Amino acid sequence: MSENNKDFGDKAEEAFDNAKESAKDFSNEAKETANEFSENAKRTADEFTAGAKEAFSGAGGENKKVLVGILAIILGALGVHKFLLGYQKEGFILLGVTILGYATTCIVIGAFFFWIPSVIGLIEGIIYLTKSDEEFYNTYQVGRKPWF
Repeated sequence: MSENNKDFGDKAEEAFDNAKESAKDFSNEAKETANEFSENAKRTADEFTAGAKEAFSGAGGENKKVLVGILAIILGALGVHKFLLGYQKEGFILLGVTILGYATTCIVIGAFFFWIPSVIGLIEGIIYLTKSDEEFYNTYQVGRKPWF
């Protein structure tokens, strides 16, 4: 009986060694696969970044003009177009007047405060879209003219 136990012990030890070796092999294969995946992900991210930089490098003049013009017409009361052009103070002024108008709509003066920023946004949006690309860029992005 002790021979059987010794035999089982040897077999168990041999199975343990085999499992240990298989685990090492699996671990090495997993590390290689993870390294390959990591390198592919880095390469793909670099390609995406390069493509994005190339795609958005021309987003200066006309693209920004059209975007800002449309947003001024649609969301002019919230001052979104001012924030996109980098005029934070003016954007907060429009946003504040709009919020004040919403807060005071129960009295007559609130409707007046509500419509002022909307009209300003509509006028500015039309002005932005009717200017040439160069004129828009020089006036609002280089010259930093905040109103009209």
